[in-house]
Amino acid sequence: MSEAREPVDLTNCDREPIHQLGAIQPFGFLLAISLDWMVTRASANLAEFLGIPQADALGRPISSLITPEALHTIRNKLTTLRGPDVVERIFDIALMPDQARFDLAVHINENQVILEGERCQEDRRNAPSLSMRSMMSRLDQAETLEAFFREGARQARALTGFDRVMVYRFDEGGSGEVVAEAARSGIGSFLGLHYPASDIPVQARALYLRNLFRIIADIDAVPVAVFPQLDEHGQPLDLSMSVLRSVSPIHIEYLKNMGVGASLSISIVVDGKLWGLFACHHYGPRLPSAQSRSTAELFGQMFASRLESRERRLALDYETKARRIADRLLTSVADNASLLDDPAWLIDALADAVPADGIGVWINGRMALAGIGPDERGFSALVRHLNRNAGGRIYAVDRLAETYPDLDIDDAVAGMLAIPISRSPRDYVVLFRQELVRTVRWGGDPHKPVEYGPNGPRLTPRKSFEAWSELVRGRSLPFTEAERRVAETIRVTLIEVVLRLTDEASMARQMANERQELLIAELNHRVRNILSLITGIVRQSQTTSVGLGDYIRQLEGRIQSLARAHDQITRDHWAPASLRQLLSAETAAYLGKNAQRFRMSGEDVLLDPQAFSTAALVFHELMTNSAKYGSLSGAGSGTVELGWNRDDEGNLRIGWREKDGPPVAEPKRHGFGSTIIRRSIPYDLGGKAEIRYVKEGLEADFVIPARYVDAVDPSVLPGAAPAGVAEHKAAPADREPLSGLKILLVENNLIIAMDGEDILRRLGAEVTTAPSVAEAMEILAGQSFDFALLDVNLGDETSFGIADRLAAAGVPFVFATGYGEGIAQANSHSGAPVLQKPYTTEGISDLLARVQLPKRG
Repeated sequence: MSEAREPVDLTNCDREPIHQLGAIQPFGFLLAISLDWMVTRASANLAEFLGIPQADALGRPISSLITPEALHTIRNKLTTLRGPDVVERIFDIALMPDQARFDLAVHINENQVILEGERCQEDRRNAPSLSMRSMMSRLDQAETLEAFFREGARQARALTGFDRVMVYRFDEGGSGEVVAEAARSGIGSFLGLHYPASDIPVQARALYLRNLFRIIADIDAVPVAVFPQLDEHGQPLDLSMSVLRSVSPIHIEYLKNMGVGASLSISIVVDGKLWGLFACHHYGPRLPSAQSRSTAELFGQMFASRLESRERRLALDYETKARRIADRLLTSVADNASLLDDPAWLIDALADAVPADGIGVWINGRMALAGIGPDERGFSALVRHLNRNAGGRIYAVDRLAETYPDLDIDDAVAGMLAIPISRSPRDYVVLFRQELVRTVRWGGDPHKPVEYGPNGPRLTPRKSFEAWSELVRGRSLPFTEAERRVAETIRVTLIEVVLRLTDEASMARQMANERQELLIAELNHRVRNILSLITGIVRQSQTTSVGLGDYIRQLEGRIQSLARAHDQITRDHWAPASLRQLLSAETAAYLGKNAQRFRMSGEDVLLDPQAFSTAALVFHELMTNSAKYGSLSGAGSGTVELGWNRDDEGNLRIGWREKDGPPVAEPKRHGFGSTIIRRSIPYDLGGKAEIRYVKEGLEADFVIPARYVDAVDPSVLPGAAPAGVAEHKAAPADREPLSGLKILLVENNLIIAMDGEDILRRLGAEVTTAPSVAEAMEILAGQSFDFALLDVNLGDETSFGIADRLAAAGVPFVFATGYGEGIAQANSHSGAPVLQKPYTTEGISDLLARVQLPKRG
C-alpha cells in the first residue's frame, strides 16, 4: 500500500522553528557565554577566526580566549543594553594580539551573552557613510506617498549595493505588494506584484518585529553548527536576535526558485505593527560591511519614523474631516426626525470621508434603505447577524458573500461597514459598497498545489515568479483604517442623533418652544419700550424752533446714538457695557481724525443696559452742542476733558470740561437737547446732573448710582485706549493660580498628556498623570488630590467611573473632550464643567474661574 502523504504548501512553513536551527551562516563565529563569563556554546568554525578549536573553547572563561581590553569593551557595551530585543555593535576591535580585527554584535538571551563576530572588511571599514541628514531631507521633499516609497527604495539600494531593493507593504490579510522598486537595468521589474501571506510565515513576521535587520550573504553557503546543540535542559539555542542565524531550508529553496543569491531585509515598523519591509535581492553572493549594514538598519528606522509621521498627518486630516461631518450631522438633525424617512442624505454627508454606494438604517425595528444594497428582507437578516457581534464596535468586511454565505444578498453588494448607534435596542447605520471586479498581478501562481519530488515535498511549483494575473470577484474596495476611525467618530455623533429622535428629543422641543415664547415676550417688551422712546424723541425734538433740515439732522443723530448704544449692548448679549467704548464711538462719529481734541481720564467701568442707553443720549447731546457751539466747534484748538471716578459708595462721578472754545453764555431758552442733559440721569437713574455755563467753557457734573456700575479690567477690552486716557496699571495677575495644588490628569495619549502636564505645571500645579481608568483608580487609592482634569474618551473606555470616585470624595473635576460638550455631559455628572481640547494655557486659565478650587495654604 502506498503511504498517505500530507498535502504540502507554503503554510507548512508556519510550523518550522526558524529561530532554533542550531546553526549560523559561515561569514562569522558565535560564542554563548554564561553570566559568570564561561563559554557554554561555540560555533564549529571558531578556529577559523580565533585559532582555537570549538571543543577547546567550551567550559573555559572567555578571558582566556580574548584580550582583557576586548573583554572590557564588551562589558561596557553590555551596560548600554536596554530591553530584551536589543543588539549592540562594536566595530573594528582586536580580540587577540597581532591578529585580524573584528566587527562584533552582542546581545543577551536567556541569561546568556551571545557574542557574534565577523572580520572587518578592510576595503570598506573607513569608507565615508552617506549623510543620514541629506537622505532624510530627500525623503521629506517627496510630495506624495508613492514618491516617498520610491525615494526610500533608491536610498536603500545606494546604502546596500544590492541589485534590487523593493518597498514591500502588507495588507490587512497579510498579503504583500511591491509598492516601490529600485533595481539595476536588465533584471526586470517586480513593481506592482502581489505575494500571498504564506510567502512570509507567521513566525518569520514575529521575528521581523523583534529583529529589524536580516542578512543572508550566500544562499549556497553551508551552515555552521553551534555545539552543543542542546543545553542541560534539552533546549536548543534561541537565535532570534542573532545576526548570523542560519537560513531555513524552505526559505533557501524559495530564494533559489527566484534566482536570488543573497538577500537582505529591513523591517518597517509603524505604530508598533509590521507595516512592511525593505526587501533586497542580489543575484550572487553579497555581504555588505557591518558598518554599512548598521547604517542601513538606522535608515530603515528613520524611514519608518517619517512614514509614521506622514500617516499620522493623513489620519489627523481624516479626523478633522470627521469632526466637520459630525458637526454637519448634528446641525442637520437638530430638529429633524426624517432620518428614517430619507437616509440618502447620510450618503452625501459621509461621502467626503467614507464613500459608499448605498446605505441602510435600522432604528428600533424600523428600516430605511437607499442606493445599492440588500432588499428589506436581506437587510433584516443582516441585522440579525450583526446582533451576534460585540455591541458598540464598528464592523467592516469587503467580501460580504464569503463572510455570510447563508445571506441572500445581491452579488452586486460586496462590502459593508456597520456602525452601531445604540446598545439596547441594537440600532445600526450600515454603509454598502458594490463589487469591484479587478485584476491582481501575483508574483507566480499562489494557489497551485505542491507535489512530492524525489527528495520529498519541495516548493518546486513556485519556481516561476513571473507575473500571474487573477480576476478577483465578490470583493469591494476595502474600508481603510482611517475610514473606520472616521466611522467611530460618526458613531458617537449618531448616538446623540438617535437620542434626539426619541422621547428626549420631544422633551427638548417642548423646552425650546417654552424658551422661544419667553424670548418673544421679552422681545415684544423691549421693542415697545424702544418705540416709545423714539416716539418721545420725535415729539420733543419737534418743539425746537429749527428748520426742517436741522430737525431731521437732530432727530437722526439722537436715534443713531441710541442705535450705537443698542449695538454695543446686544454685542455683549445684553450685559453691562464699557463707558470708554461708548465715548470712543461718539467721538469717532463727530470728530473722526480729530479725536485727540477729546481727552478722557479714568479707569474704565461697565454700565448696565439701562444706564448705558441713558448715558449714550446725554453724551450725544453734549458732543452735539460742543461740536456746534462749544470748544469742539470749527477748526479751532478747543478741547473737552472728560474724567470719571468712583466715590466711596461706588457711585460713578463724571465731570465734563470744555476749554479754549468760544465764550459761553447760558441760553435764554432751553431746548430738548438741554433737557436730556439736565434731566435724563436724575429722572431715569435716580442720579444727579449739574450744568454750569462758565464763560471759558461749559461744565457739567453727573452722578450715576452704584447699582448701575460695575468694575472692569481694562486689559480685557479690545483696542488701544484713545488719546488722553489716563493709564492705570492693573494689579499683577496671579501667574501661578494653581501653586501648591495637587492635580490628577487622566489622558490616554502621551503627547497630549505631556502638553497638559506642561501647562498645568506652568500654572504652578504638582501634576500626576494616568493613561487609563485602572491606573487612575490605583493612584487615587494611595494619594489625595485637590483637583482633576479628565479626558472623557480613554480609548475603549471613558473616565465617568473616575468622576464617580472623585465626586464621592468631594474632589472638584473637569471633563476634557474634543467631541463637544454634549458627549462629555451625557452621564450622571452633566453639571461638571467641560474644557474643549486641545489644551491651552488660556483655556485652562479661563476654566479655573468657573471651578471652586480649595484655598492654598
